[in-house]
Amino acid sequence: MNENKIKTYLDFWDEEMTGALLYGSFSDNEKDPRLAEVYRRMAESEFQHAGNWAEKIKALGGTLPEFKPGLRTRILISLSKRFGPAFVLPGLVAQENQGVKTYNHINEKGMARDERSHAMLITQITHSISGGFEGGALAMLEGRHRATGGNALRAAVLGANDGMVSNLSLVMGVAGAALDSKAILITGLAGMLAGAISMALGEWLSVQSSRELYSHQIKIESGEIDESPEEEVGELALIYEARGLPREQAESLARQLMSNPHNALDTLAREELGINPEELGGSAWEATITSFLLFAVGAIVPVFPFIFFSGFTAVIVSILFSTVGLFILGAIITLFTGRSVIYSGARMVIFGLLAAAVTFGIGRLIGVSIG
Repeated sequence: MNENKIKTYLDFWDEEMTGALLYGSFSDNEKDPRLAEVYRRMAESEFQHAGNWAEKIKALGGTLPEFKPGLRTRILISLSKRFGPAFVLPGLVAQENQGVKTYNHINEKGMARDERSHAMLITQITHSISGGFEGGALAMLEGRHRATGGNALRAAVLGANDGMVSNLSLVMGVAGAALDSKAILITGLAGMLAGAISMALGEWLSVQSSRELYSHQIKIESGEIDESPEEEVGELALIYEARGLPREQAESLARQLMSNPHNALDTLAREELGINPEELGGSAWEATITSFLLFAVGAIVPVFPFIFFSGFTAVIVSILFSTVGLFILGAIITLFTGRSVIYSGARMVIFGLLAAAVTFGIGRLIGVSIG
C-alpha cells in the first residue's frame, strides 16, 4: 500500500519540481522586472508544493531521486529563452488545470487553489502581453496569481499538419485512380501550391480585415474620449474594479491615465477593446508568408518521394514519409497538451492515414469506373 502511495507522491513531486524549474527559468529570462517577479512567486509556490510531497514521501519511508527534467521541459525552456516565456505559456494551462482536478480529487484543497490560480495567471499574462501590460492588469498580477493564451508554435504545427494531411489525401486519391507517377507528382505539386496560396490569401484577408476593424474601433474610441471623457473614465474604472481593484483605487487610476490624451487612447484601446494600437493584430504580409511556407512544408512531404520513385514504390515511400511527419507533428503538439508523445503522435498518424485510405479507396473506385 505504501509503495503505491510513494509512487503516486513521487509523480506529484516530479511535476511540481518541473513547474518550479520552468517558472524559475521564465523569471530569469523575462526582461520586464514586474513579470519576472510574478514568475518567481509562481516558482516558489511550485517548489513549496514539491517540498510538501517530499515530506510525505519521507514519512512513508521513501527516498527522493535526483530530479532530472524531461525532454518536453528542456524544449520549453529552450523555446522560452529564444522567443520569450509568453511563447510557451499556453502549453502550461492544461498541466495546471490537471493539477487542480488531481488535488481536488485527493482533497488537497490548498494546492488545488494554487494550481487554479497559476492557470488563471498564465491566461492573464498572455492577454496582457497581447493587449498591453497596463495598470489594472499589472496590479492584479503583482497581487495574486492569474491565467493563459495563444501560441505561434501551435499555429505553425497546425499549418504544417493541414498541408501534410490534405496533400497526402490528394496524392493517395490520385494514386488510387492508377495514374502514372508523373501525373501524381504534377497533381501533388499543384495541390501544394493551390493549398498554400489559398491558405495565404485567407490569412491575408483575415488579418487585414482585423486591422481595418481595429483601426476603425480606435478611431471611434478617440472620438468618444473627446466628446465624453467622464464616461470613458467610468468605463475604465469599472474594468479595473472588475479585475479586483478597490473602487477608489480603480477610479484614481482611471483618472490618472485619462489625464494624458495619448495615454488615454492607448490604455482604452488595450483595456476596453483588447487591441494593441501599435500592432493592430500584426502584419498581414508576415502572416501571409508564414502561412504559405508552413502549409508548403507540410504538403511537400507526401509529394517528395514521387520525384525519385515511381509506381507502387513511390506510394509506399510517400506513406512512410508522411507517417513519420505526422508522428513528429503529433509529438510537437504534446508541448501544449502535456499528453504522452506516443499517444499524440500515434493519434495524428491514425487520423492522417485514415483520411488517405478513404481518398485512395474513392480514387480506386473512380479509376475502375472510368476504365
